[in-house]
Amino acid sequence: MVPVNAHPVEVGAQAPDFELQDQHGTPVRLSQFRGANVVLVFYPLAFSGICHGELSALRDNPLDGAHVLTVSVDSMFTHRAWADREGYTFPLLSDFWPHGQVARAYGVFDEAKGLALRGTFIIDGEGVIRWKVVHPTSTARDVADYVKALADIS
Repeated sequence: MVPVNAHPVEVGAQAPDFELQDQHGTPVRLSQFRGANVVLVFYPLAFSGICHGELSALRDNPLDGAHVLTVSVDSMFTHRAWADREGYTFPLLSDFWPHGQVARAYGVFDEAKGLALRGTFIIDGEGVIRWKVVHPTSTARDVADYVKALADIS
């Protein structure tokens, strides 16, 4: 059992809007992507093995027509170093302070560990959550699932 104080937002619900800084310090607001699908990917920590595999799969398998936004509690500076090293060009958003606030809003913050679970939410152009998956930190997700989910909502 994973100690989480909230429940993940449900499919069919309006996605909680947020604004976080990306790896370059640029503010990114979820609502700025209205009119397009967004794949919102929460991950525990930069420079960790499973996270590296998941984000590299997103880098190597672009999701046609969808914007990828990734979120962790790491600082903007950590995200910048990791993005530069790995060639990640999609936004790596810092949920650093208030610590885990966006992960909490989506119900994927692990209070005991102080980091996000592996939650992915596909949000349509109207801002509605159309698909989700939440895994514990030790279980990787598969980009093929995102591709299938995106095809199913198109």
